[in-house]
Amino acid sequence: MRSMLRQTVLFFSLAILVMFSAANALARGFEITVLGAHGGLEDGNLSAYLLREQGADVGVLLDAGTVMNGITKADEAHDFDRIALPYDPASSRVGALIHHVVQGYLLSHAHLDHVAGLMAISPDDPGKPIYALPSVLSVMQDHLFNHRVWPNLADRGVKPILGLFHYHELMPGHSVTLAGTGLSAVAYPLSHGGVESTAFLVRSGSDAMLYLGDTGPDTVEHSHDLEALWREVAPLIRAHELHGIIIECSYDNSRSDKQLYGHMTPAWLLRELASLRMTAGVPMKDFPVLVSHIKPSLTAGLPAEARIKAQLDAGNADGLRFIIARQGMNVVF
Repeated sequence: MRSMLRQTVLFFSLAILVMFSAANALARGFEITVLGAHGGLEDGNLSAYLLREQGADVGVLLDAGTVMNGITKADEAHDFDRIALPYDPASSRVGALIHHVVQGYLLSHAHLDHVAGLMAISPDDPGKPIYALPSVLSVMQDHLFNHRVWPNLADRGVKPILGLFHYHELMPGHSVTLAGTGLSAVAYPLSHGGVESTAFLVRSGSDAMLYLGDTGPDTVEHSHDLEALWREVAPLIRAHELHGIIIECSYDNSRSDKQLYGHMTPAWLLRELASLRMTAGVPMKDFPVLVSHIKPSLTAGLPAEARIKAQLDAGNADGLRFIIARQGMNVVF
């Protein structure tokens, strides 16, 4: 009898172990390479985050303020050593990385620190989709790819239409498959000082990653966009499906609300993330938050990154794991 009981216990223990291992095998996670970290001032290091499924050779760019310089810096940091590139004797290594690894662009809004790299590389990076809300694509079409600021390399707008890039309009709340990858994305509108910005919830199966373009706190923006976004992602936090968040914090706490211009400070970021935790109804200790879009300071004293990190740590009652984005950094969530 005891032998049968031991065998039964062993059987169920092995079954649970197999199920647990299978679930972990399916949960691939995400790899984020920071091509550009800053929210202005430093040309060559502006908002651009390459997102891939962990272990994948291809992905998408979340914003594209810096592309070529960001790929170069990341490659120098050995971020792409494990990527298998197709043989192409006509391309340099950086060219092969841009052409093969970056399968498309998700643009949160069309401010130059989020699109300048895409425009600069566009004549030599053909055939890529550009995913964005209609308001963002209209700016790209009418004010950037318009043969006045830049040749119209997209597939609609001012003639001649050169058609190297393909606009894909995203409807808020609707999932779209990101071509050439195993990823899908859902766009949610954000308020950014009178400009419509975007949050992207990117998924790989049941795993999810949240990226927010520029945004200010709801209270200052007189908006409910972040409140609505937190309601959408709260179930994913409860289910342990949301692996991390990339969110901006442009200024330190010395910045007045009247001078935020649609951005965050540590105090406001902590308040918004506390609202997310309360909406989710579960602890978020050690939950990873990659802090983006810090604006470098031209004044004497500590760098902006150091001031903002210290202020975030001082008010971090929820025990979140804050990571300050730096160009060339590779983060796995």
